[in-house]
Amino acid sequence: MIIYGKQPVLYILESNSDRVKEIFLINGKKTDQEIFKKVKKSGVTISYLDTKKAQAMARGGNHQGILANVSEVEQPDYREVLKKSNFILLLHSITDMGNVGAIVRTAYSLGVDAVIISGVNSISCEKIIRNSSGAGFVLPIIHHSNLYDLLNEFKLGGFTTYGATLNGKDIRSSEIAEKRVLILGSESEGLPNRAVSKLDQEVTITMDRNFDSLNVSVASAILIDRMR
Repeated sequence: MIIYGKQPVLYILESNSDRVKEIFLINGKKTDQEIFKKVKKSGVTISYLDTKKAQAMARGGNHQGILANVSEVEQPDYREVLKKSNFILLLHSITDMGNVGAIVRTAYSLGVDAVIISGVNSISCEKIIRNSSGAGFVLPIIHHSNLYDLLNEFKLGGFTTYGATLNGKDIRSSEIAEKRVLILGSESEGLPNRAVSKLDQEVTITMDRNFDSLNVSVASAILIDRMR
């Protein structure tokens, strides 16, 4: 799997260097000396590419002069993850992997134990890792298509489920259980009514002005922080 960009590549070098197979730098392009020292110190094989080849490997993305070939992210068994977790984030039917990556970055920073993605046929680990600045390598990310099976598993595991809805209780005045799951739906559709009926509690971010402007990434950050 190819990842690129200074922050994601340096992060995995520092946190999981054993997963990096090869580092690619751009031939003839001056590399930041601090970055070069870190890459050199890691002992990972360094290869040089021309600009055209680097752009092709990054599929036109902004590689910032550094790319890496890393081992694929292995998806853990979600039941094993639930046993070890107290705070789960479930994203349902959110198809923009750039948004998912940004949410993963926040979730990892604010202490979420795992992110589960449901309601989509597949996920792009490369996009999630790139947009999470590498946090996707260390935070368990699980793809499970069936939301209702997951809701049953949460109940069996002793989790309290909180779903973000427009009509929920203000998160600032909500009591938060120690073992909890925050569930977010897509910006356009929200959570299905059937799923809402199975929640332990609906929560929302009360606005001071009548202006619905929060995208799902921003909303997730606020809710996660207030549920810590």
